[in-house]
Formats: sequence, structure tokens, C-alpha cells
Amino acid sequence: MHRTVAILIFPGVQSLDVTGPMDVFCEANRFLPPEDHYRLEVIGFGHGSLAASNGLSLQAHRHYSEAQQAYDLLLVAGGPQLPFEDFGDEFDDWLRGATARAQRFGSICNGAFMLARAGLLDGKTVTTHWNDAADLARLCPTAQVEADRLYVQDGNLYTSAGVTAGIDLSLYLLAQDHGPEVALSVAKRLVVFTQRSGGQSQFSPFLTPHAETTSAVALVQLYVLANLTGDLTIADLAKAANMSARNFSRVFAREARITPAEFVERARVDAARVMLESSPAPLKTVAYQCGFRDAQHMRSVFNRRLGVTPQQFRLNFAAPV
Repeated sequence: MHRTVAILIFPGVQSLDVTGPMDVFCEANRFLPPEDHYRLEVIGFGHGSLAASNGLSLQAHRHYSEAQQAYDLLLVAGGPQLPFEDFGDEFDDWLRGATARAQRFGSICNGAFMLARAGLLDGKTVTTHWNDAADLARLCPTAQVEADRLYVQDGNLYTSAGVTAGIDLSLYLLAQDHGPEVALSVAKRLVVFTQRSGGQSQFSPFLTPHAETTSAVALVQLYVLANLTGDLTIADLAKAANMSARNFSRVFAREARITPAEFVERARVDAARVMLESSPAPLKTVAYQCGFRDAQHMRSVFNRRLGVTPQQFRLNFAAPV
């Protein structure tokens, strides 16, 4: 049985959001009998070519208004300007109808914003690019935005994280359709993993202090970064801020929006990430210099925070020598 996969594009779309999923389903046809082949369709905002964000010209097969069939899978691609774009009521009406007709629908990267503006993410659990997660949560406050997931399924809604995560999602959908062996064969052809270790946190800047730079809390944050090998207890930090421990904890949580202990652990993880990316130092040395009790403690925190071990992180991100 043929399955039709449609991808929606627009001016300024991220080309890899489009070509990544399309290549997964196109390559899958190599391993499927002809009667099970995927049929791929590109839907756009015009009949001519559209310029992607990198300057590449993409050609849609039809204007979105002409796309009235029931697709097996309808995906919305993302793009750098998408969080700020509103395509209007007419398009939103079409998108609501198209997703209602589709067996499955979803988004690549911040294409989730297009779904959100059409009211299609209300009450759903979703993900998007880590850099856009907070904005998506503000745009659609009833949605549960999972900022560290590579992809999320909620019923027949599928959302994915940034750019290449569209490939991860497509392999997942392919495995649902035709089993893990076909998905593995396609992954090998594309030289990618069928399931990557960890989530988006390993790619994003982990430490994001919010305190005003002139506040006592900001000074304590700088103290933490300069003294990672210290104990950094609440008493230590309160003393650095010249406050009582009780008042310090309350003020810090209000201004930084995380607890002091959370900030300290994030700071240690970020420092370790930098060392693992740039230094061949043994793991026990990295752990000591970043304030972990030992290498096992660092491993435990990395697994909990990033979903990968320090050694896996180093293998993924260390600069080539």
C-alpha cells in the first residue's frame, strides 16, 4: 500500500528540514516492494521556486490551497524566521483541515510554531529546536514543551527538534510503518544513527544565568564559576553575597529562576563540557577541576542532565586533533 508523505515549505525554509526527511523516505523505497513505496510531495506558497534560507531554490509540486487530499503523513518544515511569521487566517484554516484529513501530521524543528498558530498544539506534548522552546511555550501555554527531546509523539502528532532531528523523526516513523530492519538499512545508507544517544541538552548552551549583572546574585554566580573546586554550599554562597543563608536562597531563586544548588551543578556540567571538548585530560582530572566528587559522580550527573556519559560526550564533540 502506497503512503503519501507531504512536506510544506515556504520562503526562507531551512532546506535540510525538507531534504532530510524526504531522503529518508526516498531511500526507504530501495528496500520496499513497489506496492509499498512512499510517494513524496512538496506543498508550497506558490507555483514557482521558493528560496530556502541558505539560498537554495526549492520547487513545490503544488500550492497549499490545491492540496486537499488525505495524506498519510503531513510535515511542516521550519526556518530561521518562522517563530516571528504569521501566515494568516486563510492558511491556518487550510492547515487545520489538512491535518484533520491526514493520518499523521507533525513538524520539523520550529515548524511547530506554524502548528501552534493554527491551534494544533493546544494541550499536546511537543518539542522543537532547543533555542526556540521557551518562545513556543509562551506562544502555546497549554502545550507541554519537552526541550530536551529529539522527537515526541502525542497521538497522531509528531514533533521534532532542530534541523537534523527531522531525520531522527523520519526514521522513527519509517520503523513504525515497516519495522526496525528497514529503518536500520536506511540509516546505514545515510550514514546516521537509527537512534541517537541523549537529547538536545548536549547541543545547547546549558548555563543561562538570568540575574541582573549588577545584582548580588550575579556576583555570586561569578564566584561559583571562579571556584568550582570548592564546596559551594549555601552557607559559602550566602557569605559571598553578604546575606543570611535563608534570605540568599530566596533571593537567588527569585532572580536566577533556579535554586543555588541547581546553578552550581549546571556550572560544573558546563565547565566539564568545555574541558571534554577541548582537552584530552583524563576523566578523573576533568571531574576534579570541575568540582565533582569523582569521575563516577560526574558520569551520573551527565547521564541525568544530558542523557550521555562524559566519554560519549567527548567522542561526539571533541575537536579533531
